[in-house]
Amino acid sequence: MDQRLAVFDEKMGKTMNNLAEEFGGIRAGRANPHVLDKLRVDYYGTPTAIQQVANVSVPEPRMIQIQPWEASMVNEKAILTSDLGINPTNDGKTVRLLFPELTEERRKELAKDVKKKGENAKVAIRNIRRDANDSFKKLAKEDVSEDEIKQLEDQAQKMTDKYIADVDRAVEAKTKEILTV
Repeated sequence: MDQRLAVFDEKMGKTMNNLAEEFGGIRAGRANPHVLDKLRVDYYGTPTAIQQVANVSVPEPRMIQIQPWEASMVNEKAILTSDLGINPTNDGKTVRLLFPELTEERRKELAKDVKKKGENAKVAIRNIRRDANDSFKKLAKEDVSEDEIKQLEDQAQKMTDKYIADVDRAVEAKTKEILTV
């Protein structure tokens, strides 16, 4: 691959990785410890990820169990104030999150959210293509032939099409996972 294209290919790859992370945070009816990734708890005055102050495990398909290393570290406040929509139960040593069965309405809402995130990823990929084309046009001032610039733009378009197809497949797979009862 041309070195001038590799930079933009890497950026598009990062966009795909970001989309995969966002999809990991969307719960599809079963317990997934990644829904806690963005959750922060107060650890001696510093916002800290739950995974850094506790063991997070999935003992059952619909339950996440959080065992803090210090009993006072994880209280339910961080979970209650998050957008998870789950009421935790605390027995003093562990905090349990029971995931209820998703309603049909909630599944459709999550599917819309997945499509919106997929659309945002497509926009980001197209913006990267636009940046690539702009940088290729600047090469015309540096004695690069029009044919070579056109070839680079065509390769950038093919790369964009490939990544957009990947986004479509990821959105389709996640939507299918969410809508499956």
